[in-house]
Amino acid sequence: MISTQNLSALPAISAVRHTCKALATLEAIVCPEWEFRYYSYNAFWDKDAKEEVASMRDGEGDEFFILFNQAGAVINGFAIDSDMNGWVDDNTQEIWEGVIDSVPQEFLPFIQTEPIPSIGTTFCIWRKHTDSAWQVGKIDFPTDDDYGDGSGEMLDILDGKPATYHAFAEAYYERPIPLAWIEYVYAHKPLTREAVLALNPSTEDWDALSEDLQEIDYPFQF
Repeated sequence: MISTQNLSALPAISAVRHTCKALATLEAIVCPEWEFRYYSYNAFWDKDAKEEVASMRDGEGDEFFILFNQAGAVINGFAIDSDMNGWVDDNTQEIWEGVIDSVPQEFLPFIQTEPIPSIGTTFCIWRKHTDSAWQVGKIDFPTDDDYGDGSGEMLDILDGKPATYHAFAEAYYERPIPLAWIEYVYAHKPLTREAVLALNPSTEDWDALSEDLQEIDYPFQF
């Protein structure tokens, strides 16, 4: 399980970015209604700064955002059921000591500006291109809570394995989704109508899907 206390299975920055774009593409196909999707990607978050952002939201309060910029990448996560969530009231969150205290300067603007403060933070992971591994702060985790900061419930999807998304999607959407076509998207092969219809035979709004794919910056030919 990938978590802040077990980062060895979290792939390199380029691989995580690759997976995030595949996840957002699959979600755009499998779930045309944006508000019900788990995974999204904006390849043009800040064109001038060359920043891209991936996100996850489960609709019940758990979320993460991943910034990819010229310095590297940072993951901000919030687990609503964590003892580390620290919300005092609707406007104030006391972030658990050590979670963001040593975040590099290159990533702080992302952590300190919207939408992150409104969502909250229970875990933060970062890696600069010059780092040899992913990093977390020096944190004293709750000793009586196996759930911890909630990262172990959210991050396995980033392992780069198509089978991981396949298991999630079939359980969540409660219908068969062909693994071979998930593998096709994970390989970042250009989407065709055949591929899209294999993943979601009910696809009708090709213009809306095209707009989603342009935002993700995923190749397509239809």
